[in-house]
Amino acid sequence: MTSNDKSRRRIAVVGGGVSGLAAAYTLALARQAGAPIEELLLEARDRLGGVIRTEKVEGFVIEAGPDSFLEQKPEAAALCRELGLGDALIGSNDQERRTYILYRGRLVPLPDGLLLLVPTRVWPMVTTPLLPLRSKLAIAAEWFASPSNNNSGDESVASFVRRHFGDAMLENIADPLLAGVYGGDSAALSVRSVLPRFWDMEKKHGSLTRATLRAMRERRKRDRQTPAPTDADELGQGVGAAKPPPLFMTLREGLEQMTSRLVEQLDESRLLLGQRVEAIESFAGDSAGESDSGSRRYVIRCSGNLTYEADAVVLAMPTGECSRLLAPFDPTLGELLQNIPYSSSMTVSLAYGVGAREALPPGFGFLVPRKENRRMLACTFVHTKFSHRAPAGKALLRCFLGGSRDPEVLNLPDAEVVALARKELQQILNFSAEPLFWRVYRWPFSMAQYVVGHASRMTQIQTRLENLPGLFLAGNAYSGIGISDCVRTGRAAAQRALGAWAGSGRRAADDR
Repeated sequence: MTSNDKSRRRIAVVGGGVSGLAAAYTLALARQAGAPIEELLLEARDRLGGVIRTEKVEGFVIEAGPDSFLEQKPEAAALCRELGLGDALIGSNDQERRTYILYRGRLVPLPDGLLLLVPTRVWPMVTTPLLPLRSKLAIAAEWFASPSNNNSGDESVASFVRRHFGDAMLENIADPLLAGVYGGDSAALSVRSVLPRFWDMEKKHGSLTRATLRAMRERRKRDRQTPAPTDADELGQGVGAAKPPPLFMTLREGLEQMTSRLVEQLDESRLLLGQRVEAIESFAGDSAGESDSGSRRYVIRCSGNLTYEADAVVLAMPTGECSRLLAPFDPTLGELLQNIPYSSSMTVSLAYGVGAREALPPGFGFLVPRKENRRMLACTFVHTKFSHRAPAGKALLRCFLGGSRDPEVLNLPDAEVVALARKELQQILNFSAEPLFWRVYRWPFSMAQYVVGHASRMTQIQTRLENLPGLFLAGNAYSGIGISDCVRTGRAAAQRALGAWAGSGRRAADDR
């Protein structure tokens, strides 16, 4: 298959998850605005959307993959509004937000005022049983820390947290929090890439506590100087938008609303499913209007002996697949991509009838530290976290398993996994209600791990990619793992592909 109009440039997107869909949508908008291009989206599977998938069963809204995005990262919410889904945006019920840590077999609330791992209130830290006296003294001493002069570049999250707040803060709070988000090991994860804000704070201020409190004061000052919005669509929360924004946001009918709406904006003839890319080959550009003698075009070879030509290719796939396709062009680049590790995850959603809510503690759910020797990493009380997720009076729990701590659990049969989850819920919560139904979702090798040295690896990848004109990367493996990060990298890769031959004379800098 080749383009019949040599005056138009074809840009192919490989991968139909949210990153690839955001890239294809950005290209479609450019075409509709008059850019002389045609976009093409190739996806190996028989559905689009990647790990974003929503099921609706008996009045329950069940997310198979991610269930929300952070309000502080605006790209996903902005895209939803752009797609006409502003009215469908809802925030988390933060007035009911409480997260527990399993500590010595019982649930203990996270201390109030804890921003990820930085304490901002004294008394809750003094009284929490999660931290022994030694750790509380370390937290007090952290206030006097001086700016870091360590220019070595990176260290593990575990080392960073231990230096600032001690072992107990690491083991009882930071490690389970990161396991719930990344499914990873804090001893391997890079503080520079996973917690860049705190890494910067240490360089500038020394004390994370002082820096965080200062940032909070500055934010409150800005809020006082900025008139509160009155448009109900601003936050998708209705009247009363002057209250603080929610921590998490999602869509009323589930996140698949977003990916489905993205698909609706694309030309169906340009969406090709079941197209596993076997190889990408380059040849000298020969399109009309070619002004750069060094430009290349690409042949994309798919299973079934199908081929597609393109002037540029956006690879929105896991890095192992990107490595397979790019190693023939640059073996070192292929090795750099191949060496980005991934963890696997599993979610078990359990729906319960009327009366189950009363048997559960208030709040959003709980996290399980490694030393508690459980297979469950975390559990979310979905019916509390978000409205419209369960029928009135009913309950929906979502349990997380797998990660780098327990990848073997994904090999268990569904019935065994459900029995395991129910057993641990009974032991942890004394909750033994019979579920109305359950759903198990497996996501093997789905979460990129930003291990120590990740930032340096990204610099090397970008440098080597500069020598492969017309090839671009997008996804959760580079500069953020959230939905907003995927949207940002997908749209940025599409813009770079558009700009690569639009007379700019240079490739845009990597999106960071």
